[in-house]
Amino acid sequence: MIQKKKIPVYSIHNLVQESQRQTGLQAEYFSSYLEKHYEHLHQPHRHSFYHMVLFISGKGRHTIDFDRFEVQPFQVYGMIPGQVHSWHFTSAIKGYVVNFPDHFFRDFLFNPYYLERFSLFSGVSTEGVFRLPARLRKKVPELFEALIETASDPDAPPDISRVLLLQILLLINSGVAEYASESIPEQKKLILYNLRRLIDTHYKSIRLPRDYADLLYITPNHLNALCQDLVGQTAGELIRSRVLLEAKRLLINVNKTVTEIAYELNFEDNAYFSRFFKKYEGVSPDEFRKQFIK
Repeated sequence: MIQKKKIPVYSIHNLVQESQRQTGLQAEYFSSYLEKHYEHLHQPHRHSFYHMVLFISGKGRHTIDFDRFEVQPFQVYGMIPGQVHSWHFTSAIKGYVVNFPDHFFRDFLFNPYYLERFSLFSGVSTEGVFRLPARLRKKVPELFEALIETASDPDAPPDISRVLLLQILLLINSGVAEYASESIPEQKKLILYNLRRLIDTHYKSIRLPRDYADLLYITPNHLNALCQDLVGQTAGELIRSRVLLEAKRLLINVNKTVTEIAYELNFEDNAYFSRFFKKYEGVSPDEFRKQFIK
């Protein structure tokens, strides 16, 4: 019989020191972070906060929403609240970690959606992993060092930490732009960004691309062409991927039955959900769960 367990969700208050709870920012060397929390980090878990890591050296792998990445020097990882991930290291690790709540920049920038302009925090695992170009491999670690020093000083104004973290994010984003094959018009970026937000909100109840096109005030053909152009997938594939991702997240919480998950995801019945899952994942929901637990 499978022992029932639930994927834990860690809040920023579980991790930060008392002096840091006002801002909720945690910035420290990854080696010390790992020493304190490895018991939890190597098991799949979620955060209720934004999470960013820069590796300087070491080997291992990082799994984010069931995509696996090999750790490399000067690699940056960014994750948003709710993503499932785990670490597995095979050598000593050197780097930096920063955790902060979703309201960290809100009052400072008067823009609740500011972080969503950074691909590092798109919520798509493959977009949340980036290797710094050579020109940033000195400057960005220096800023992490300054952020750790400021965050650990109880007398330092919180806005200094916000400015330092904002510098880090803007520099990383400039590096991401360097690797883009061509400049993408802002209007196209905005449509994709709004589509992803709509899918994230309505994927349980809205499954047809034409309904999302209506919400975006564009034609279905325009929506599909834009998705193919920017991410190499149709709008239908983006919707389906989001449903499958949530199905996987729910399946690794073994306290839910497959029937309950099918109902939660708004499928007609368990059989339809199982056929859908197996068609695109190659295994049944029960087989996926058993493989994950094993």
